[in-house]
Amino acid sequence: MGEQPEQEPREFPKHLGEPMRPVEDTTNADLHPRFWEAQLEAARRGSLAWGFAAFFIGYGGYYLTVLILNAVRPSRAGGFDPTTPPNTGPLLLLAFAPNILLGLVPAVFSWWRGRGLRSDFGILPKRRDFKVGLACGGIALLGSWALTLVIIAIAGPPPETDLARLMQGERTVWLFLFALFAFLGAPLTEELLMRGALWGALEHYRIPRYAILVLTALIFALIHQEVWRTPVLFFGGLAIGAARMITGRVAASMIAHATNNFLPALLLFAIAR
Repeated sequence: MGEQPEQEPREFPKHLGEPMRPVEDTTNADLHPRFWEAQLEAARRGSLAWGFAAFFIGYGGYYLTVLILNAVRPSRAGGFDPTTPPNTGPLLLLAFAPNILLGLVPAVFSWWRGRGLRSDFGILPKRRDFKVGLACGGIALLGSWALTLVIIAIAGPPPETDLARLMQGERTVWLFLFALFAFLGAPLTEELLMRGALWGALEHYRIPRYAILVLTALIFALIHQEVWRTPVLFFGGLAIGAARMITGRVAASMIAHATNNFLPALLLFAIAR
């Protein structure tokens, strides 16, 4: 048989619309398979080079306010009891005023220099943020509890703190608000500062993710200025920071932080007489 003449390619029928494009390979070799989610989130957001300024101004304002409040607050020798309303009860909430600056300053920088909290920090939680946050928060809670028992066995019970004195007071609205802020307020403000502004700035300058995790956990432990609890806070910071490292969103670390604080806050109110 002779050779068949070559046939010209048939045109795609116009009445069927445009022909389907070939499938493209969307694999990005630069994305680590374990952290592609966080890397995609980092690629979507803008520059967080201003994060260092937000961190230092936020913590500097916090520390300065603490010094001022300590200078003007009535001494305990004079009978100061922050759990007894109405005269001294509000002072309990006033003690949280410096903590608000930790989150307020990064928020202002985000609105002023960035793209807003949702874009810069991923503050709006997704379903995955709840899953990862609850898991990491549970690890932080259980690990911190176990580490506390080890430290007590080695070094003895911790020194009495303001929190221990609060537990000796009565159940009041002020104590309830104290516990509520520990559960919801502190995770919001501290995470915006630590895993938001500081983490984002370090990420902007290409610091390795594991170095960022360890560094932010260490700073998180040190800024609490509780020497006895430093190892516990460092471990908690690692577990909470892992939620941020996995998802790339501060919402996950906020949920992890709140999970870690939930039982202590509940216990604080429950055991007060």
